[in-house]
Amino acid sequence: MVGATLAEIRKHVEALASTDGTYVVHCGRTGERPIPTAGKSFESRLVAEHAVYAATQYRAALRRYDPRLPQYDLTVSQDIGSYRSGSQEPTESPREASPSAACDTDFGSATPSVHSPLVEFCHRVAAGVFETLCESGHRAVETAVMHVYFDLAESVRHPDELCLCLLESIAAELTHRLTPAEQASVLAETVTRLPPIEAADDPVSATLETLAARGFLSTYSQSPSSVDLDAGRRSVVVRVSEYALSPRADHLPVLPFVVELSRHRPEWPLSSLRVVDTDDGWTLVLVQSRDDAPTGLASVPIEHSEEDYGEHNQMSEDTDR
Repeated sequence: MVGATLAEIRKHVEALASTDGTYVVHCGRTGERPIPTAGKSFESRLVAEHAVYAATQYRAALRRYDPRLPQYDLTVSQDIGSYRSGSQEPTESPREASPSAACDTDFGSATPSVHSPLVEFCHRVAAGVFETLCESGHRAVETAVMHVYFDLAESVRHPDELCLCLLESIAAELTHRLTPAEQASVLAETVTRLPPIEAADDPVSATLETLAARGFLSTYSQSPSSVDLDAGRRSVVVRVSEYALSPRADHLPVLPFVVELSRHRPEWPLSSLRVVDTDDGWTLVLVQSRDDAPTGLASVPIEHSEEDYGEHNQMSEDTDR
């Protein structure tokens, strides 16, 4: 299965390459150009960025065979002289040429250098999820995510749209193939692979502010938190408009909320999340608990009638971003 996957990725990168392209993929630290992009050039930065993403998946799969495989911080440059195929030999070690058993990835470090905040966040989360799936033995999910990316890369050319579609597809695969407990474990491990941030006194507010700044939503409001100290549980109701991710099979992908909230307060994991379709956006009921068994967290069934949320019905004023 892995050999077929490597061949498929090589073929995909070759299809992206152009004989007269001016953009190349190389390591930002060393200047080396590792396989599968070694010796290849690309017609635009966007196409080269797609090649970077494919190359990180290739090297993640290859590292199953050899955990000592060199790690590279892949980036895209234009007309950089010594990095062009005519002046530097492609870097391909014997281990890369003849793979022989392990699993690792530098998926996250291979984020292209020029991205919008939305694209950068999507790539970091997708990278963290893929790396976690690889190391945790969820090979069927990992392979499904790979194939989803290839399909999307063939049809979606805009980087913002591509990474949003990728997050939606990852959420759908996690929901379809993993139990709620497995989803919680994968997402908790994914958070540890992202850059650390300081804990927030109000993690929900910090999460909403971050997601709005990165372009995931337009306006938002939240209720005061309801805390049950005896049960070790807190809950809050959030309303958002112009959410960037779209529903799939009557489920709303909520990966950005879950990941970002856990980053701001990891000791209060999100145990459940409800989603209600409203006229001007979405209402989300978030429950954080130290002890409750988690429900599905990657994507959530959409409810179509807003119920009485009691004390949460009084929402704070909308905050525009």
